[in-house]
Amino acid sequence: MTIKRTLMGSAAGFGIAAGLATAGLAQDTTTLTIATVNNGDMIRMQGLTSDFTEQHPNIELEWVTLEENVLRQRVTQDIATQGGQFDVMTIGVYEVPIWAEQGWLTPLDDLPEDYNTDDLLPSIREALSVDGQLYAAPFYGESAMVMYRTDLAEEAGVTIPDQPTWSDIKTAAEAMTNEDEGIYGICLRGKPGWGENMALISAMANSYGARWFDMDWQAQFDSEAWNEVLTDYLDLMNNYGPPGAAANGFNENLSLFQQGKCGMWIDATVAASFVTDPEDSQVADSVGFAQFPNKEGVDNHGNWLWIWTLAVPAGSQQSEAAQEFVAWATSQEYTNLVAENEGWRAAPPGTRTSLYENPEYQEAAPFAQMTLNSINAVDTTAPAEGEIPYTGAQYVAIPEFQGIGTAVGQTFSAALAGQMDAEQALQAAQQTTQREIDRAGYGSN
Repeated sequence: MTIKRTLMGSAAGFGIAAGLATAGLAQDTTTLTIATVNNGDMIRMQGLTSDFTEQHPNIELEWVTLEENVLRQRVTQDIATQGGQFDVMTIGVYEVPIWAEQGWLTPLDDLPEDYNTDDLLPSIREALSVDGQLYAAPFYGESAMVMYRTDLAEEAGVTIPDQPTWSDIKTAAEAMTNEDEGIYGICLRGKPGWGENMALISAMANSYGARWFDMDWQAQFDSEAWNEVLTDYLDLMNNYGPPGAAANGFNENLSLFQQGKCGMWIDATVAASFVTDPEDSQVADSVGFAQFPNKEGVDNHGNWLWIWTLAVPAGSQQSEAAQEFVAWATSQEYTNLVAENEGWRAAPPGTRTSLYENPEYQEAAPFAQMTLNSINAVDTTAPAEGEIPYTGAQYVAIPEFQGIGTAVGQTFSAALAGQMDAEQALQAAQQTTQREIDRAGYGSN
């Protein structure tokens, strides 16, 4: 009986100890909630995170994956209200300096020694820093360029030069359009949003010599340059674009191009790895690349620069673990992991010098040099011709631009859907933009 009681007591003690140990392990587990966009590179990252969790068994990951416009709304609302829903946010280069100045982002000063920030492309690192301090890590960087069907261009008897003009693009779009076979000469963004259709149209405006504002913060949509921009955009899309284009953003046009429905697609350079992937793209072996077009006489090929980054909001209670994840997902180690699993062509582009010095990447990615050239050509301090009071690229780097750009994007998308003409859309954009910029206190008003 004594022995039995002792064994039972030992078993009970062991159970209590085991329970306490399990509770301790549970308490030691950190859960990171990560908000990200539903782009292909981010989806790929989620599929590879077992590498991270194996290295960090005490960190669990919860994903909130959203369409681009919805993501921007959710993370902006959360960080502005200090909601604390997310430990890691996918945000763009537009938000980083503005939010850092507001004290909304945690400076990335706990990155491991082997992270090698000096390997980041100088323009990328500078764009994500305030007073020399990095506030977000680049997941991938992009400019914009022309992607086109070389087989269709040859059949149509047109040549797309390395540095095309918009006249070259229109000629090629007309020649490659074959509606009987469901092939449209050009695909451009039409979905409304400051980072959707207005990214493309603002870059197009830069390439036409147009500007958002003059030095007195007067909106410029009533200028001849903007009239040419929107008129030509609508003409291209109405005559040579796919039906329902007012609902098409990056992902929709990517799918159309991969299915062989677009003769040309002008969009982010990051798309190049997807349109040349033989597993997903029906036209992978017949894709050519050219620089973003410009209007004759204007020395500006769009000045598009975008960086999808990973940042840690200041309200996160898991800052150390969050920075560990950010470091892993934007490291050279992660780039090598992607290459091992999916080939060098799929490596996240536009962030690290070492990638563009890698012979294996250069061989696997025929678009590598065009991407690098496009990024290096961007001047965010002077995105438009003439004197301007703002910086940026295909956006204006002021906090109010999210609201203004989205409102103008909705107007231009409505024009593309046939609800108004170019003149009416420009008048509405002028009134909306000037009202909001005056209300915010810019300029002399």
